[in-house]
Amino acid sequence: MASFTADLSLIPKPLPKTLRKTISRVSLSRKIVPFNRLKAKGLTMHVASAVIEPKTEETEEFLSLGFDVVTEAELTEKGFLGLRKTKLVCTVGPACCSYEELWKLAMGGMNVARLNMCHNTKEWHQDVIRKIKKLNSEQGFCVSVMIDTEGSQIHVADHGAPSSVKAEDGSIWFFTTEQFEGCRPFTVQASYEGFAEGIKEGDELVVDGGMATFKVIERIGNDLRCECIDPGLLLPRAKLSFWRDGKLVDKHHELPTLSTKDWSDIEFGISEGVDFIAMSFVKDADAVNHLKNYLSTKNKSIKVLAKIESLESLHKLEEIVEASDGIMVARGDLGVEIPLEQIPTVQEDIINLCRQLNKPVIVASQLLESMIEYPTPTRAEVADVSEAVRQYADALMLSGESAVGSFGEKALSVLRMASSRMELWSREENHQSSVPQHKLGISLPDQIAEQICNCASQMANNLGVDAVFVYTRHGQMASLLSRNRPNPPIFAFTDEKSTQMALNLQWGVMPILVDLSDDMDDNITKTTDLIKAKAMLKEGDAVLIVSDVIPTRSTPTVYQSLQVKIIS
Repeated sequence: MASFTADLSLIPKPLPKTLRKTISRVSLSRKIVPFNRLKAKGLTMHVASAVIEPKTEETEEFLSLGFDVVTEAELTEKGFLGLRKTKLVCTVGPACCSYEELWKLAMGGMNVARLNMCHNTKEWHQDVIRKIKKLNSEQGFCVSVMIDTEGSQIHVADHGAPSSVKAEDGSIWFFTTEQFEGCRPFTVQASYEGFAEGIKEGDELVVDGGMATFKVIERIGNDLRCECIDPGLLLPRAKLSFWRDGKLVDKHHELPTLSTKDWSDIEFGISEGVDFIAMSFVKDADAVNHLKNYLSTKNKSIKVLAKIESLESLHKLEEIVEASDGIMVARGDLGVEIPLEQIPTVQEDIINLCRQLNKPVIVASQLLESMIEYPTPTRAEVADVSEAVRQYADALMLSGESAVGSFGEKALSVLRMASSRMELWSREENHQSSVPQHKLGISLPDQIAEQICNCASQMANNLGVDAVFVYTRHGQMASLLSRNRPNPPIFAFTDEKSTQMALNLQWGVMPILVDLSDDMDDNITKTTDLIKAKAMLKEGDAVLIVSDVIPTRSTPTVYQSLQVKIIS
């Protein structure tokens, strides 16, 4: 048996006849096991386990490695192809900030916990972050933390109540800049002193993109007296917009993307070791690059996501996506600035662009809005969730549903079940169709890594392997494999904690923290033993091996590779 590392860009096409044969499966115990199920023309890349041996002291040590307990349970119950691939983000708020509630969300499949810095104090956020990290270290979860900057929004209001307040048709409300404690009946406190500048009687005040609508009936200094003309819910720290004659009154175009408060929140996020920072109201790539450069001076590997929530961000979408580490489609605020009927196509365009440029994308806002108050979603909401999954969004996000809703755990369960069902349906549809699905339209700058992962993903589907194992220090090839949306799950083994947490947002990637060495055989043996020790690999399973781990003793010219094992 011979083993070598191959750069596929150097292999001639078509392949030499000497390589055009079925390659029997190679076990990690160096015994040949017949593998009749996989027969393919050309070069195949697959490694499989031999008969599972009883656990030893050596294998027991792997149980303490960074394998997420939720993924483990799902894998044991459903098998490799049954693993959910769409990631789930939950906004943490008053309804779910206790250790017990966070544990329930983690058990329910929460991959990323989002903290909106518009709400609560830094002490509150610090307490939540430390609870999540405690869950990870003590309970075996792998939940990343994201903070969401407030941005230079001048229309933010608070009614003082801990949860939502209902505005009835015809009721009169007072929107004021006066600072007061607690809750006053029919009174809403605006966060910006000049929020009413330029506003006239007859203008419409819209709450959270349409949750409720008011008509301005009187200006009293810097305050507004308004009549509710479209009843609905006012959530804590609701976002306000003003409309006149069917057009948005733009009042924040001259403000910086990151306010003084945002920079204070960013410093807080750095000190608490968060994994993602989501920037609100991004206007161009410069703001994203500025924050990324700042983080690099702090020697921090925090990923920067850009929220697409304005018409201005759509005009510069491609440059923003290229500059960022990921995108959030904030449909609530975006729906205020573009016609409602354009939201579905804009969402799909953003998802497709992010996939082409290999950036994870989160679909957010109002996915299960009714579940803030009710235990069962509308059928239209489930259809909306399923459509985002069908479009291959990397992640779905709960906002008020988990933060202030009464049924956050149930809402997460709906996301999980709808995602799993649509993924299965899409896989069956693609398998039955003779037309290639979801082709990627453009190439990335790193052609070698891209081509390796494109080929590996295609082969994983064609050969029907059970899983893809990728060994990565910085997550590059795990991300490129995810971009192809292969049928089997991607197990990403890394020795960088920051890489593990960043990959939590990538479609289909299960990040696992292990010690990697320069010896790939040793890495493969160690990680396969880990999966075997958890009774997740059995005789007859097959995995495909990909690696971008560069040996420390190598020259800088060494690049990404596949490990190919051939029976001599």
